[in-house]
Amino acid sequence: MALEEINLDEMSREVPEDITAFLARAEEHIDAHFDAGKNRRYPQFIPCDSALLYSVISYLKDAGHVSGEVFCEWGSGIGVGVCLAAKLGYEAYGIEIEDELVEAAEVLADEVAVEGVTFLAISYIPEGLDSYSGVGGDEIVAESSTFLGEGDRVYYEGMDCDLSEVDLFFVYPWPSEHEFMAELFDTIASEGAVLIAYYGDGEICAYRKKYHPKED
Repeated sequence: MALEEINLDEMSREVPEDITAFLARAEEHIDAHFDAGKNRRYPQFIPCDSALLYSVISYLKDAGHVSGEVFCEWGSGIGVGVCLAAKLGYEAYGIEIEDELVEAAEVLADEVAVEGVTFLAISYIPEGLDSYSGVGGDEIVAESSTFLGEGDRVYYEGMDCDLSEVDLFFVYPWPSEHEFMAELFDTIASEGAVLIAYYGDGEICAYRKKYHPKED
């Protein structure tokens, strides 16, 4: 894969008061979700360290590692990460297959008056991907050369842009999905796009898709 890790050692962990207040309100929504027993219905929804995620998104933007202002989260749950990106000025999309979680995300965003967010109740596998040879299971994504032909578009229905226009992706993958999500990003993202991956227990990484000089 053509990915390079971005050094986050100089990242500040300070979180502004308004973001701290938002995270406290979001935590109330998460607690209500678990208190209602919905974690049994949606066991794959596990919140990440949202304060840490904010720090990474903020650092990547301020340090110039991200070239544009379109953000997409794969598996957005109740929408905390998407709202954080929007608060930092991104046009932010959340992809979440569970309708009830999408509804919960929209409630949170409305309650805290976050603008510039869109939540879509769809799979994060773009339409048409599984119709290409090379996709043989949950952990295999076709090589970009076999997936994308000249003029092909890769997008999610309901987004105002193609995935090639997304500048920053975020995912909190299950351990078995680490390689799959990296390959998905490598397959559909444009050169220079950045992927943030949270691996649990405070471990977070950022990767840039490398630029390749065009051959004459």
